[in-house]
Amino acid sequence: MGELGLRTVSAAVILPIAAAAIWRGGWAFDLLILAAVLAMLWEWRRIVRRFPAAGRLAAGLIGSAVILAAGAAAQSMRADPSGLERLVWLALIVTATDVGAYAFGRGIGGPKLAPRISPNKTWAGLLGGAGSAAAATAFAGMAAGAGSLLIPAASAACLGVVSQIGDLAESWSKRRAEVKDSGRLIPGHGGVLDRLDGYLAAAPALWLYHQAGGPALGWNMPAAPF
Repeated sequence: MGELGLRTVSAAVILPIAAAAIWRGGWAFDLLILAAVLAMLWEWRRIVRRFPAAGRLAAGLIGSAVILAAGAAAQSMRADPSGLERLVWLALIVTATDVGAYAFGRGIGGPKLAPRISPNKTWAGLLGGAGSAAAATAFAGMAAGAGSLLIPAASAACLGVVSQIGDLAESWSKRRAEVKDSGRLIPGHGGVLDRLDGYLAAAPALWLYHQAGGPALGWNMPAAPF
């Protein structure tokens, strides 16, 4: 089976399980977060062990703290009555950012964003990703009959930039450790860190947004039937 086939099969198995756990909440979501956090901590330890001796301990502690903070932020948001909406919005932002950054980066090109860290990323991709997150938020909000979307759309653009910072941080760490992927737990996709790097930065940022009183989208998310 080729790489595309492996990626498709992996996504077909993992995504429904993750979506069901997020929708169900409670113990199912807690188990999902626990599994993801443990996997990312293991992968981060593998990466840091390949760093030069100087600064290895500090990098290990900082990265572990970021992973734990993201997991705690996700759990805190899901426990809230509007938690399902928040996590769906988070997934929408990160996905739209990834797609937009790739499309605008490849389609427009131009000046490199951080050539020493990730040679393929461009400023066009950064702005395109942020704009795509804002547009996706606005369209989803209008479709759901939400109220004013100016602040949520602007916040989504900022979170899109934050998500890409998480992506760049992981790219930097892999380049420093001279590894292509963070792990091999997901066939065709690499490691869990490779798939969730944007969430590591965006989840705590979204939690802070809501703690500061940022308006929700007002979506009417149905409860899980199981």
